[in-house]
Amino acid sequence: MTDTRPILFFDSGVGGLSVLAPTRALLPHAPFVYVADSAGFPYGTRSEAEIAARVPALLGRLAERYRPRLIVIACNTASTIALAAVRAALDLPIVGTVPAIKPAAEVSRTRAIGVLGTDATVRQPYVDDLAARFAGDCLVLRHGSADLVQLAEAKLRGEDVPPVRFEAALAGLFGQPGGERIDVIVNACTHFPLVVDELAAVAPHPVLFVDGSEGIARRIAFLTQGQSWPDSPGEGVAVFTGDADHAALAPALARYGLTRVEAL
Repeated sequence: MTDTRPILFFDSGVGGLSVLAPTRALLPHAPFVYVADSAGFPYGTRSEAEIAARVPALLGRLAERYRPRLIVIACNTASTIALAAVRAALDLPIVGTVPAIKPAAEVSRTRAIGVLGTDATVRQPYVDDLAARFAGDCLVLRHGSADLVQLAEAKLRGEDVPPVRFEAALAGLFGQPGGERIDVIVNACTHFPLVVDELAAVAPHPVLFVDGSEGIARRIAFLTQGQSWPDSPGEGVAVFTGDADHAALAPALARYGLTRVEAL
């Protein structure tokens, strides 16, 4: 029998679309449900305790409603704080998203790496551990930007995004001691690849931006290897937990195959 269970992607907003895109490319027949926790948005300015309590409970409700074969926490903040708790609570594969510090260290020539994420992500011990394990010989500078999250959301709504605001976000990295040496920046928030062209355009010198989206897509393909899929994926579903400008987001959602919108 054809297995119609979807893959469920979860983020605080639209950032996880940057992970959904390469997954759709690898698994074109997979059904997808994309959940934006707009009622809890943004996660990056919330406390660890709030996120640790909210994410497992919400994913439990979503698992009951949509019966996914696999859940992707397409959010660095939620993953670095709540991934272990979600895996303990749910009896199905859970794929997380963590800062791509290892691949950044592998390609950096100056041995100076920037980690650009939310405030909540860049202060996590999880990031300390990644830096120690994979970039021990590098200068690893971090900066949290809530504004970049808002800019990515605004871009997908079709709004103008002033370059000066991207410059301000990057200044938080390049303005630190040693920041002029940075040659690789880790986009440690899934929102940020959505505005990578804007970031690259205002960087003070050429830098390579890396993120984990392609690796996550390969991991999902590996975990679902040998499973059956529908002959066609059908209508992709976007789910919002609270208020969102669905009409403004509709064209962007459709580009990612999400043509139906639901509320939780």
